[in-house]
Amino acid sequence: MAITFKQMVAKARENVPGVTSAEAKEKIKANPNTFIIDVQDADASGACGLIPSSQNISLGMLAIRADLELPESFRNPELADRNRPVLVTCGAGGQASLGAYLLQQMGFTDVAYIDGGTAAWKAAGFDVE
Repeated sequence: MAITFKQMVAKARENVPGVTSAEAKEKIKANPNTFIIDVQDADASGACGLIPSSQNISLGMLAIRADLELPESFRNPELADRNRPVLVTCGAGGQASLGAYLLQQMGFTDVAYIDGGTAAWKAAGFDVE
């Protein structure tokens, strides 16, 4: 049976934690090594701003960039440590939850998505670039 995007997001959110923008800000402050990934496609990335120090890795490329068995030229070195804290964001949070769930399935031990995405981060009054 086929499922919808909304159903995929719901399944991801059942399996991976979401954090508020304030909780994300505290997590980053407590551990500046936290890696922030914006999983929007490059052409949409930054439409509502980018969280400072975040990197854009589209949802479609995330599994490739995080796969340690692929040649180094395909990988993102920031994703080599499966124990590094990772926060995933997007415009509104749906794609972010899918990205966080994907990373969790790939063995990341400390991964969460920002509930409401970068739009919620910005609405909370936090800086964007």
